[in-house]
Amino acid sequence: MERSKGYAVMFLLGAFVAGGALGFTADRVMDAKHGREMRGPRAYRQRMAEELKLTPKQQTSIDSLIEQKHRQIVALYKPMKPQLDSIAVLTRTVSDSTHAQIKRLLNPDQQVKLDRMRAAARKELAERRGGDSAGRPPGPPPGPSPY
Repeated sequence: MERSKGYAVMFLLGAFVAGGALGFTADRVMDAKHGREMRGPRAYRQRMAEELKLTPKQQTSIDSLIEQKHRQIVALYKPMKPQLDSIAVLTRTVSDSTHAQIKRLLNPDQQVKLDRMRAAARKELAERRGGDSAGRPPGPPPGPSPY
């Protein structure tokens, strides 16, 4: 029984590390392919205008449509925000509990390394999400759309 628990924990830890490595690699490939400066909604709008050679009138019309889309999305998220926040808190609680259980199976050196791995993964995730590391993608910001 104890051996099968150990195998299960090692499998889960391996899956976590493999998933992180795959995500990290995919992110780097996309960076190399598109360049970091081309990220984000404003950069996309700029790229669209340049590559499609939009006229000023087209650009204004497209900007208006994107603003309208943003307002609609904000309206969709608004009634669900409390539920999404609750889910984020519960997700974090489950994650923290699992992390603590895994740590109890490790020796002190492994525990330190695991903590470093987790901190690095959270930092990377926060950077990709623009600073929100609560376990979910950030919702649309209030105010004018960046798109």
